[in-house]
Amino acid sequence: MNILVTGAKGFLGRNLIENLKNIRDGKDRTRPELHIDEIYEFDVDSASDELRDFCSRADFVFNLAGVNRPQTPEEYMKGNFGFASGLLDMLSECGSSAPVMLSSSIQAELTGRFANSEYGRSKLEGEKLFFDYGRKHAVRTLVYRFPNIFGKWCRPNYNSVVATFCYNIGRELDIRIDDPATELELVYIDDVVCELLDALEGKEHRNGEYCYVPVTYHATLGEIADLLREFHNQPGSLIMPDIPDGSFAKKLYSTYLSYLPPEKAIYDIPMSEDERGHFTELIKSRNAGQISINISRPGVVKGQHWHNSKWEIFIVVSGHGLIQERRLGIDPSTGLEYPVHEFEVSGAKIQAVQMLPGYTHNIINLSETEDLVTVMWANEIFDEAHPETYREIVDRTHRQE
Repeated sequence: MNILVTGAKGFLGRNLIENLKNIRDGKDRTRPELHIDEIYEFDVDSASDELRDFCSRADFVFNLAGVNRPQTPEEYMKGNFGFASGLLDMLSECGSSAPVMLSSSIQAELTGRFANSEYGRSKLEGEKLFFDYGRKHAVRTLVYRFPNIFGKWCRPNYNSVVATFCYNIGRELDIRIDDPATELELVYIDDVVCELLDALEGKEHRNGEYCYVPVTYHATLGEIADLLREFHNQPGSLIMPDIPDGSFAKKLYSTYLSYLPPEKAIYDIPMSEDERGHFTELIKSRNAGQISINISRPGVVKGQHWHNSKWEIFIVVSGHGLIQERRLGIDPSTGLEYPVHEFEVSGAKIQAVQMLPGYTHNIINLSETEDLVTVMWANEIFDEAHPETYREIVDRTHRQE
């Protein structure tokens, strides 16, 4: 299959083309029925005679070209309606039967705040051209009225408020919000690309004569800004915001990170160090606890405490150690303290050991020369005001300290 993409250097075009290349080059094998041979890229700076050649060879056409910020309102009609008309004329002259897709906008509805939109009017006229072309030539026609698309590679300070907010907040620049309660309908770029790949396979989603992306979101400008500020603060707080699978927040976080200056990809994490080694909190989550890394010097014993409700998982990733646990209290069957359970662990075999509530526990570095490195997860963030940690030796017969 040969595919023509107009507007190839735009936000949507770049994302679509890179994913088409992944399929063409065998890097993405999730669509085994989709075989791509050539991808023809056309943009405003391409040679005009190329377009006719591409039209004659294409088996599918994505028309993503358009004008968003012209010098005059008249350029909307020229750039959106005019280009669409010329493209369809070329396809007709070539005798093409390739399906054609048009990237339109919800502004083409010309209702509400878009009632007097020149951009929307130009898009609406382009839609009519495509529908007429499809009926006249019996060609499959796919017209999408996209809401606000957000995601990586969109130009900030241009026509996307999400891109502008991401770019500015990532650089600690001011953002302007006239009305925080203004609600936007949004669609994520990866969901758009997924839908367009579905369309290539003849599996597009339709509602009447229009096609649509099945996953969209609604958020106010204030909500978007608040989320982005929370993402911006994460390196300092170490608290990972709630980002459920498929949520707007998860996709917005990925978008925000794509706008970070590269030098901000690295940040310091405070370390607690003493003669026994290091302990460093890495990532915290209000719903999923925290991840830390513990480094114990040779021969050192750490822990020797218990929790009422908190529980942890220890995973030794380097070195050789011993984890001990003992249930508090007296075993009624023996009249003695409950026995000590021991787990010998090593970075040579990655295993997880759970620190059970109501059990005092420790971790001992058995090596005389190597540090013991342990990844630790706790089911809640450590709270200095309520540490919920109580000193208790695990093995009283040896009384390690």
